[in-house]
Amino acid sequence: MKALVLAVQFMTRLPLPAIAASERDFARAIRWFPAAGILVGLCVAAAAWAGLRHDPWTGALAALLVWVAITGALHLDGLGDIADAAGAAHGDRERLSAVLADPHIGSFGVTAIGLQLIAKLVLLRLAMDTVPLAALVAVPIAARIGPMLWTLTLPPLHRGMGTSFGAGANWPVCAVWFLVLGASAWWTTPALLQAPAAITVWGIWLRQCIGGISGDGHGAGIELVETTTLAALVLFA
Repeated sequence: MKALVLAVQFMTRLPLPAIAASERDFARAIRWFPAAGILVGLCVAAAAWAGLRHDPWTGALAALLVWVAITGALHLDGLGDIADAAGAAHGDRERLSAVLADPHIGSFGVTAIGLQLIAKLVLLRLAMDTVPLAALVAVPIAARIGPMLWTLTLPPLHRGMGTSFGAGANWPVCAVWFLVLGASAWWTTPALLQAPAAITVWGIWLRQCIGGISGDGHGAGIELVETTTLAALVLFA
């Protein structure tokens, strides 16, 4: 149970009491990241539903604001860092590592975050007309399966929070969450089955261009898988 609480504390800004936890608890928390995604998805869908009482654009904006607020823009920060590193490194791994370690954000990062928010807003608006709100709940779940797969298939770039969580990832739990995703797709829309492809493509890109996985890679991947899955819902639902 501690691992679940830690996962929710790390992946959301929901008010939860502090708990004493061991390294083993932290490691096992990654297995519950998709469960934290359920809470994120429920809040996003509820905000969309409330906004829809006025009009679809209000529903989309409410959903986006809640999405950013409940996650504390944690994953957007990773997206900005990866964009800065990839844009400034020009294939130089040492330069890439230096940019990733820099806490400041540059023009590449600002642009990536801005485009990500615009893309999510527009896709959420289109989703208001094309998909059941239950499908929106599944989008954050699908994206948070990614960290387990990336941890299992990619070398760590450095020691940090990502490696502490990643030590608890395993294939059986990953498979169970993919089955949950499959059940969600059967219940709502098969377009959700695009998510594993997006997760795989991001892992390939990280291996080829970054060289491994880090907390920033996890965060950026979650954001991009969410947007790609939203696009699939709009285009193929």
